[in-house]
Amino acid sequence: MRNLVVLTFVTLDGVMQAPGGPEGDTSGDFKYGGWTVNYWVDSLAKVMENQMANPFDLLLGRKTYDIFAAYWPHSTEPGADRLNEAKKYVVSTTLTSLEWKNSTLVKGDVVDGIKKLKEQDGPEIQVHGSSNLIQTLLKHDFADELRLKIFPVTIGYGKRLFGDGTIPAGFKLLESKISNKGVIVATYSRDGQIKTGSF
Repeated sequence: MRNLVVLTFVTLDGVMQAPGGPEGDTSGDFKYGGWTVNYWVDSLAKVMENQMANPFDLLLGRKTYDIFAAYWPHSTEPGADRLNEAKKYVVSTTLTSLEWKNSTLVKGDVVDGIKKLKEQDGPEIQVHGSSNLIQTLLKHDFADELRLKIFPVTIGYGKRLFGDGTIPAGFKLLESKISNKGVIVATYSRDGQIKTGSF
């Protein structure tokens, strides 16, 4: 069984929509695309580099796949080679073919398809962006680890990391640090059920 890891940028109020630019995802009349830019520093790029240093496969929703496939094959940025060479599994009900190399559609029952991916031998499975897909992962308890970058901004609306389908779950903090612009980098692993009590 291999780990499925969610890597995402998120606001203090849980929004993860369109972190990188205004053209990223405007659905729902979202007007704040690019909310990470004012807080981006070199140390965050280093964090991303470290988190993607080991072999990985990618599991992506359609919108994130479209954004990545339009950009990374033509990029010379650090990490581009790793993304281009990784196996990519794409969840979509509308795409019929994939042009980015090493890309495969997850066909049929998505939950069963993801379960089978996790049961295969291979490297960890990384999920970047893909807010709709993440809701399915959280609902079915597929996310083994969350690698969050929490930005000091609130938006009030937009696609959220933890939506209505999120199940009650416990997590354990594995690592944390704070950038000089106040971005909290925190890695959590799944840690059983919620433990309740009283003071």
